[in-house]
Amino acid sequence: MDRAHVIFVGHVQGIYFRAFVKENAEKLGVNGWVRNLANGDVEAVFEGEKNRIEELIEICRTTHPLANVAEVKVTWEKPENLNKFIIKH
Repeated sequence: MDRAHVIFVGHVQGIYFRAFVKENAEKLGVNGWVRNLANGDVEAVFEGEKNRIEELIEICRTTHPLANVAEVKVTWEKPENLNKFIIKH
């Protein structure tokens, strides 16, 4: 089990990016959460198998049809054993 704390920088708000992240996390069996930040970035925590987390980050970075992800900041942390994926408001 691994955990990544991720910040997506760029045009990532107001385009259903959080719902896209949640949908893909659930498809890959990754738990965690996602939320908008006041500065326009999107913050997420992903827990699961490292290869699935890395795949999810790449999907979020490259495949959303309206997003323009300029930068992805990833910090690997100790897992907290989250058991679902939620959108925080």
